[in-house]
Amino acid sequence: MEYLQSLQKGGFNFDNCHRNNLLIESNAVKPTVKKTGTTIVGVTFKDGVVLAADTRATSDTTVAEKNCAKIHYLAPNIYCCGAGTAADCEHVTEKMSSELELLRLNTGRVSRVMTAASRLQWNLWQYRGNIGAALIIAGVDPKGKWLAQLSPEGTTSYLPYCAMGSGSLAAIAILEAKFRDGLTQDEAVDLVQEAIEAGIFHDLGSGSNVDVCIITAEKTDYRRNYRVYNKKEWVKPTPYSFPPRNTPILREHNIKLEVVPVGGERVGMEIEK
Repeated sequence: MEYLQSLQKGGFNFDNCHRNNLLIESNAVKPTVKKTGTTIVGVTFKDGVVLAADTRATSDTTVAEKNCAKIHYLAPNIYCCGAGTAADCEHVTEKMSSELELLRLNTGRVSRVMTAASRLQWNLWQYRGNIGAALIIAGVDPKGKWLAQLSPEGTTSYLPYCAMGSGSLAAIAILEAKFRDGLTQDEAVDLVQEAIEAGIFHDLGSGSNVDVCIITAEKTDYRRNYRVYNKKEWVKPTPYSFPPRNTPILREHNIKLEVVPVGGERVGMEIEK
């Protein structure tokens, strides 16, 4: 009971800061931040919003997946790009997709981008950044076109263009140099493609292909593998064919077992070599 009364009430808790200082003084291994790699961008244009992402998934310095999908479905008119921990991005967006579906069934109205952004913001803020999901939400609803950027801590910004992930520095340089108001759909697609290419070719954590998702008031066009890079030039025309039983047998043991009825006496076992 005394321990509970001694706990700090309200405000922030800095116990981990004291723990980290003790670890540093004792020459222990300091806690490190998990390194992830991705390049995701979003751009608004005259009639809607376009999202783009690379398709490389990494595990530390190893390429775990060359063609993973980083553009996630939230609603028919709302999609989301995710950077950070793959499992966190996947489950956070699936949970939000289910919530938006229930809201549409209960209200009979089109999902709002601000609803998805505010709910995701509160979900991420509850875990204070321990959910590794950096998100770019884009969509078109009756209120207009929207592009929202969410940090893993829950910070939300509504922007005309944005980039996140380890390749965001290369991507944002392209966006800042070439973005302008009133872009056409084709110009916006070319811009996000060039921005993702900058991340792919200048960041080791990003790579493989480019996925694009175009959202307008009329329809949503998800273009999987819109651009494919570093494709294998030569593929073996026929699969490898090995004859059966081609593994040499070094030694063989034949074991003969006696069947014993239930409740009977053990007869024994003979082994032949």
